[in-house]
Amino acid sequence: MTSLALSVSKGEPARGSASSPRALCIVAALFTSSCAAPLMKLPAGPGAPAPDAASALADATRACSAVSTVTAELAGSGSIGGRRFRARLTAGLAAPASARLEAAAPFGAPLFILVASGDEATLLLPHDGRVLEHGRPAAVLEALAGLPVDAAELRRALVGCPSAPDASTGKRIADDWRLLADGSDQVYLRRDGKPPAWRIAAIVHTAAPGGGWRAEYRDFVNGLPRSVRFAGLAPKSFDVRLALSQVETNPTLGPEVFRVQVPPDADPITIDELRRARPGVRED
Repeated sequence: MTSLALSVSKGEPARGSASSPRALCIVAALFTSSCAAPLMKLPAGPGAPAPDAASALADATRACSAVSTVTAELAGSGSIGGRRFRARLTAGLAAPASARLEAAAPFGAPLFILVASGDEATLLLPHDGRVLEHGRPAAVLEALAGLPVDAAELRRALVGCPSAPDASTGKRIADDWRLLADGSDQVYLRRDGKPPAWRIAAIVHTAAPGGGWRAEYRDFVNGLPRSVRFAGLAPKSFDVRLALSQVETNPTLGPEVFRVQVPPDADPITIDELRRARPGVRED
């Protein structure tokens, strides 16, 4: 897969000026309005106590709970702020809270490189020579993709692992569905496949900033999802669908993966500018 230890220097592809960021304007113009496909239909109702909730949860999270680092290629599509997009990314994530995302460009350097570690994130836009430094990871990811999560939450979200679900809250809401509480979140387990197995089907984050969001998981391979969908609960917030490939679990990712070389002449970009531009995507 593509190396995650990329650095960008002054000699790489031409950039727009700070006062007229050419690539950002082009990317922003490529968004168009779109209609989202229906979300997964989740069972409703008060349910009944589920004595098997603990064993179902253990089965559903056995694979994802063993993942401390992961790399993958991501084919993304959907909409952000009511505007359609398509993008290809490379991701590397490590516990406890490190992440690297690169958006592929047709040629040359990536459209963006996002690195996050702990409470700090850096976003570099090589084609524009612009950079956002010392940002809060959740704020940068929200501005970039609409998803209000930090690096630790993003790693769990991509592999389909809840944070701290409470099996004692488990309810049977249908023959092959169980519902558990994870703090203010709701975790839906579903038993399907051949042979049948318990999987994390969806996690609903009702108390998250921006009106909340949900994650849906399908196409499991070795207990981990290959199709992931993140959708905001508020109208026209975000609906991001990811197809994962080249997935590698628990590779060695050194600290250099989560650093990026910022050219000394890079100009700053603000969170608000980033939110308006949404770089790294192209029209569907």
